[in-house]
Amino acid sequence: MAGPLPRPRPRRDAWICLALVGAMQCLAMLDRNILAILNPRIKADLHIGDAEMGLLYGTVFALFYAVFSLPLGRLADGWRRGWLLAICIALWSFATGLAGFAGGFAMLAVSRLGVGIGEAAVQPAGTSLVFDHFPKNRRGLALAVMAALLAAGLGLSSVLGGAAADAWDHAFAGGQAFGVGHAIGGGHAAPLGLKGWQFAFLLAALPGLPLAILLGLMREPVRGLSDGIVSPRDPAPFRASLDVLIAVLPLGVWWTLVRRGAGRAVLARNAAALVAIALVMTGLARFCGWLSPRPPLHLMGLTIDPHALQWTIVGIGGYVVVNFLQSLRLTDRPTHAVIMGSPALWLCLLVGSLQTTINYGIMGFTPAFLMKTWHLSAADVGVRFGLLSAAIGMVGPAISGPASDWLAARFGAGGRVMLVLVSLGLSPLVGYAVYTAPDPATFYLRFTLYSVILTMWLPPLYAVLYEQVLPRMRGQTAALYILLMTILGLGIGPYWVGMVADRTHGDLGTAILSVNGLAPVIVLLLVLLWRRADRDAAGAVVRASAAGEPVQTLR
Repeated sequence: MAGPLPRPRPRRDAWICLALVGAMQCLAMLDRNILAILNPRIKADLHIGDAEMGLLYGTVFALFYAVFSLPLGRLADGWRRGWLLAICIALWSFATGLAGFAGGFAMLAVSRLGVGIGEAAVQPAGTSLVFDHFPKNRRGLALAVMAALLAAGLGLSSVLGGAAADAWDHAFAGGQAFGVGHAIGGGHAAPLGLKGWQFAFLLAALPGLPLAILLGLMREPVRGLSDGIVSPRDPAPFRASLDVLIAVLPLGVWWTLVRRGAGRAVLARNAAALVAIALVMTGLARFCGWLSPRPPLHLMGLTIDPHALQWTIVGIGGYVVVNFLQSLRLTDRPTHAVIMGSPALWLCLLVGSLQTTINYGIMGFTPAFLMKTWHLSAADVGVRFGLLSAAIGMVGPAISGPASDWLAARFGAGGRVMLVLVSLGLSPLVGYAVYTAPDPATFYLRFTLYSVILTMWLPPLYAVLYEQVLPRMRGQTAALYILLMTILGLGIGPYWVGMVADRTHGDLGTAILSVNGLAPVIVLLLVLLWRRADRDAAGAVVRASAAGEPVQTLR
């Protein structure tokens, strides 16, 4: 009997690509989250409220990040991914630096808009690149490195942002933003009259240019070679990307459907979906308004109900998903057939999105929980919790990535799913122990284990997800995941915890634990995924071929 086939090993180019993509993800997380640690300084200097800061941190960024991931994901599937990433890093770094010269809400909003658009290409293009460099038996390890550097960027955003702003303000006490900047108490005038938070934004923007140059010079791997599949050349990737952008927008989708010859039934289904989403979102806004009454927000002269704003954004995201899938059926039938014909892919998308809801809810309110429960200072929590989250957030993926490769070699994709099942099945039990800790020392000790468990699911689940589609479809798959994850995770997780906290008269511990109510649903979905992952991945080529794609394999 023939022995096992030799296991391919990554080449030197693969490790260079992984290092650059990982550094890019670290920088993206740093630039994305640095606003949080600078929040109090910005509010004090620019005289804007919590509502405006919430829009900047969540709504403005999330909406553009999610929507633009779709056309940029399509571009990543047809154009040079290194060049795409280089352009997008330059864009978001410029936008981050722009915040360093902000004198009001409008400039900060433009900055966050640019960061959201630029970072929308990170996961689609970065993941696609790494998968084309690394063979299947080493993808868990590669994804572990990427996830670990994401955690590092998250922690660095608190440490670097706070330290840079403090150091600048200490050195140039009393410098006036956009003025001459006279010192107070013997200090020196700040260069350009910048404040500490402005300097922190400029510092965060600096690494973007050299990283963009390195990614632009990186060798582009042969798309699909590591999977043994020949990917055809895309004749017009930019036109296809623009078509996707138009197709997912309200109004634009109607023009796309008519132009592509969609029948009345397709148009009617789109209209029905829009009406259904509007009705559901209106009902949710009213229910949440009853559950947790909140005063109206006053933004730029407008009075807005916060629950209506919340569910309007979620509804727009849901409608974008409908538009994307409908237009995909008309413009790229093989990709539509592969995505819609894989229950395992949708199970991965739901598991990842629901678990992100839990993670965002937990991480968004844990610092406030520590300060309120044990009367800790913001500085103490920022440094300790930030450094712990960064360090331990790197340990979980470092363990689960190689472990999932080992399990996949013996049990196939089901082995990776088993690891995710263990991680997410245990997390609610450990979480209860964490948020009922009697003192801060016990909390941090238990949180160390909790953080490891909460981050172990990323590499194995992502490996299963992206192996459900053909190599040329991974950018659009990543974009679809970003959209769902942003809607459910960033859009609902912190909102859920905040509402429960209001309902329980400020009991943050109970509110944080309540979001773990999603865990039984996640466990059930993972059991279903364990049964389908290998079967659906094996059928991707068949579904694409049946939809008209001439798939060529190298074996």
